[in-house]
Amino acid sequence: MSLNCGIVGLPNVGKSTIFNALTKAGAEMQNYPFCTIEPNKGIVEVPDARLDRLVELYKPQKKVPAIMEFVDIAGLVKGASQGEGLGNKFLSHIREVDAICHVVRAFEDENITHVHGKINPVEDAQVVTMELIFADLESVEKQHQKVAKNAKAGNKEAQETVQVLEKILNVLKEGKPARLADIKPEEQKLVKTFNLITSKPVLYVANITDKAAIAKENALVDAVKKMAESEGAEVVTLCGKFEEEISGLSKEEQLEFLSEIGEKSSGLDRMIQAAYKLLGLVTFFTAGEVEARAWTTGVGSTGPIAASVIHSDFEKGYVRAEVMKFEDLDRTGSPNKVKEEGRLRIEGKEYIVQDGDVIFFRVNA
Repeated sequence: MSLNCGIVGLPNVGKSTIFNALTKAGAEMQNYPFCTIEPNKGIVEVPDARLDRLVELYKPQKKVPAIMEFVDIAGLVKGASQGEGLGNKFLSHIREVDAICHVVRAFEDENITHVHGKINPVEDAQVVTMELIFADLESVEKQHQKVAKNAKAGNKEAQETVQVLEKILNVLKEGKPARLADIKPEEQKLVKTFNLITSKPVLYVANITDKAAIAKENALVDAVKKMAESEGAEVVTLCGKFEEEISGLSKEEQLEFLSEIGEKSSGLDRMIQAAYKLLGLVTFFTAGEVEARAWTTGVGSTGPIAASVIHSDFEKGYVRAEVMKFEDLDRTGSPNKVKEEGRLRIEGKEYIVQDGDVIFFRVNA
């Protein structure tokens, strides 16, 4: 299951500061397989208090959280779609990620120059978005030209492809991202083959000052939220500098510090969780004496598909799933009590795994 989110934005908006805080607060790399990765990539734990509660209940030898990868992508400048700055490299990197964390600068600081000489996060976001739209527009026009001839010749598959491409083309020409096109559920699979940047889900991250974080009010952030709402996107507000400073503290020290400013979780935790949801993912758990582990699967996954996340052979050998709700375990404080209440469910191959399910899979070897 791919868990890959690219951090993008104009230069000097705080992307690298946020990325550095993420990697400092992230999981120990040696705990995970195949984690020799490039310097601009970082693996982080997905914070989940439910896993901590399962550790309390089962007292396993090991706790293994869900993880995801963040990629710090070079700052984009106006004209990137024509190769300005690191344009071509930027675009190739952003095509490889599954979702986008778009960082915008919502703070004034005379010591940090702005690429456009003024602070306007909405205009900054539009510069980046338009460059991505221009890149997609060029790509869609080329793809349209390739299949248009076959479509005219009566090829049904080509005709269906052209219809979907034209829907996207019309939206892009209006200066809107491809994800706002009226795409039917049965057309989504085809859209993915187009490999468009603006069809990827987006989370806006408004980077503010530590003073603004405490004040809770920010007109620049309000403008970002209004823009995001018009696009059906989400916004997370955080102070990159502040997050980098507290990321070196222990979890207990972080919580104590956050409580002093009226927060229950760090901005980074909120960002990671929002990015996780952005990818259309749910978490299920396995727990026992050996380990308590959080697993990731897509929304709508059946039992066999979720089981295959643990081991590819489990999908074929799937027999049934023994399922408890986390809420029942948390309330009763014991898996045995959940069973006594008759709340342990036996689910077959058609069962749709829900976020928070604690599952024991029965499979044929």
